[in-house]
Amino acid sequence: MFDIAVACLVLTAVMAYLNHRFVGLPTTIGVMSIALLLSFMLIGLDKLGVGIFREYEQALLSSINFSDVLMQGMLSMLLFAGALHVDLSELRSVRWQVGILAVLGTLMSSLMVGFGLWYVLPLLGASLPLSYCLIFGTLISPTDPIAVMGILKSAGAPKRLELVIAGESLFNDGVGVVLFSLVVAMAASGEAPTVNEGLKLLLEEAGGGILFGLMLGYLCFVMLRSIDSYQVEVLITLAAVLGGYALATRLHVSGPLAMVVVGLVIGNHGRALAMSDETRQHVDMFWELLDEILNSVLFVLIGLEVIIIPVSGNIFVAAAVVIVITLIARLISVAAPMNIFRRVFDLPSGSWCVLTWGGLRGGISVALALSLPVGPERDFVLALTYAVVVFSILCQGLTIGRVIRKTLGARKHAD
Repeated sequence: MFDIAVACLVLTAVMAYLNHRFVGLPTTIGVMSIALLLSFMLIGLDKLGVGIFREYEQALLSSINFSDVLMQGMLSMLLFAGALHVDLSELRSVRWQVGILAVLGTLMSSLMVGFGLWYVLPLLGASLPLSYCLIFGTLISPTDPIAVMGILKSAGAPKRLELVIAGESLFNDGVGVVLFSLVVAMAASGEAPTVNEGLKLLLEEAGGGILFGLMLGYLCFVMLRSIDSYQVEVLITLAAVLGGYALATRLHVSGPLAMVVVGLVIGNHGRALAMSDETRQHVDMFWELLDEILNSVLFVLIGLEVIIIPVSGNIFVAAAVVIVITLIARLISVAAPMNIFRRVFDLPSGSWCVLTWGGLRGGISVALALSLPVGPERDFVLALTYAVVVFSILCQGLTIGRVIRKTLGARKHAD
């Protein structure tokens, strides 16, 4: 396992260097692009009869359980680091917008993508059971906080709109994972869950995760306030994230939501009331560096994973259609609530366009797809998921800044 981690870190460092020295893209997008290019080159060499390099990459990836690495390892730290610098008072000012998009928007998008896929696939000469179409809808609808917050740093959106996008991405993955669990259970049992069962699971997972995060965050706050040693305080935050996520999983509450809440508590009350200036500086620096390193490693893995994605003859047409379906579902699930709750949202005209195009998908969707039982349905869902994620990061991620400037004049009016 240590050798695998070292190999991933060395690959990431080399690709980050190449991107910074020669390509000049944002780090996450740049390293993923280089990893994708490397994978395609190895596939091409394999077609020409030189398969040893592809076999080495496949062996490396087969020794890495991407779903476990992300969902049980990286995700807790990335979500905590993302929430650590979100101003709670500002987030509170857009709580209704975030809540509506995270719950209602995710549910609407999941259903529209699922049923849209079920209707369209037979027209393309492909088929997928309705349960797997809905599974795809639930795993692809939540926006990825890791991808979104990485891109937002340089996009230049107005502050209020940026808070809505970031807040939605931090919370809707918890809702998406609950919906994903419900539909996977339905597919396994063959019976649709009742509304009461769905609400109960949502309350247990999401509500329990938020409550557990508040308790853990307060415990850390008390510990941080009682000492003044930046080495120990950094260690406390790291232990809270890793240990807290593991405990949340065993308590069957949402670990992602718990880590977001812990990050908000420590990032606001902890940084303001429980840390000295020196400690605050070291805590910020530690988590910023860890966030950048893990983000880069994650996006390299996403780029490399393309080499093990099963590809069939009609998958490219299906992938192109699914990308369009996903974007349309995102547009409707954003625009409809914004029109229905117009007074609540109170965002600049054209914000629906930014919210639609800025709804990036990333590693969480791939990890959920990889967690499905092995079979032809899983292979098809994985290939479609990967297509949407790559399009989202490369096309939407590289152009979101231009969309913001064109629709909102964000750089002139940013506050």
